[in-house]
Amino acid sequence: MNSPVIELRNLSVRLGAREVLRDLSCTFSGRTIGLLGPNGAGKSTLINALLGFWPPSTGSAYIFGSDIRTDSKKIRRLVGYMPENDAFIHNMSAVSFIRLMAELSGLPSETALERAHEALFYVGLGEARYRKLGTYSLGMKQLAKLAQAIAHGPKLLILDEPTNGLDPPARQRMIRLVREMRDSGEMHILLCSHLLRDVEETCEEVVILKQGRVVHYSNLADERRSNRRFLELEVEGDRAGFVEAAAHLGCECAPGAMHRLKMVLADRVEVRDIYRIAAERNIQLRRLNFRRDTLEDIFLKAMETNNGSL
Repeated sequence: MNSPVIELRNLSVRLGAREVLRDLSCTFSGRTIGLLGPNGAGKSTLINALLGFWPPSTGSAYIFGSDIRTDSKKIRRLVGYMPENDAFIHNMSAVSFIRLMAELSGLPSETALERAHEALFYVGLGEARYRKLGTYSLGMKQLAKLAQAIAHGPKLLILDEPTNGLDPPARQRMIRLVREMRDSGEMHILLCSHLLRDVEETCEEVVILKQGRVVHYSNLADERRSNRRFLELEVEGDRAGFVEAAAHLGCECAPGAMHRLKMVLADRVEVRDIYRIAAERNIQLRRLNFRRDTLEDIFLKAMETNNGSL
């Protein structure tokens, strides 16, 4: 049986007198995992713990079955890490720097150089690979960080705010690369971002942290399949009769002020059915807005929950 990509077993991390992560227990097996949470929730601490930078105070975590406490060298070969902040040697050329990082991840020197060239061409920096990193633009630096993270061929790629500071075209390019890597099936991806849209566009699973605890975990594909559909209506006429007819269809209705109405559509009920019962009862629909639950809705609901690990 294959090991999960990441498994947290009662993982706690204490920095000084403060417990930053508190008894996390969760298992992730998806191709792409989104890590969300407000500032100070413990996202960076979790990443640093997985990478072996900060040791657990209690419990542990496992990457493809390898214990972060005892298998740090093996995990270094398995994991690629794109940090949020720049960590370059600015007077080195991109290809020399990425070769160095690939060697630190366990590749022989000649193989590391070959992979460095391949990685830079893959992210679109092939023509600039001999330029010094200090001369790169912000967008080029983000791509160089991605190149060094994938050069040694990791099984798990950890991306910390990969679109940070990018303009819209550069962001789309980064998202496209993440999707390509996801769809290739060659590696799993853990993506940490404060941009919900990045996670929604790339990830299959999402875990939300709050004050060092897991407050929500879900499979986004399952969420989308079971996603509730909402209508916001403004009606003129026999609102009570309209609500009763919608209830007979299985819809949940919540009347509001000024002829307004909120409705949750039942399974197999479509918007055209709402128009039909309005026409049958001579009800005017002056306004109708349709929407589904979004990742933002899920995130906001998680922020309202009591603390407590799932």
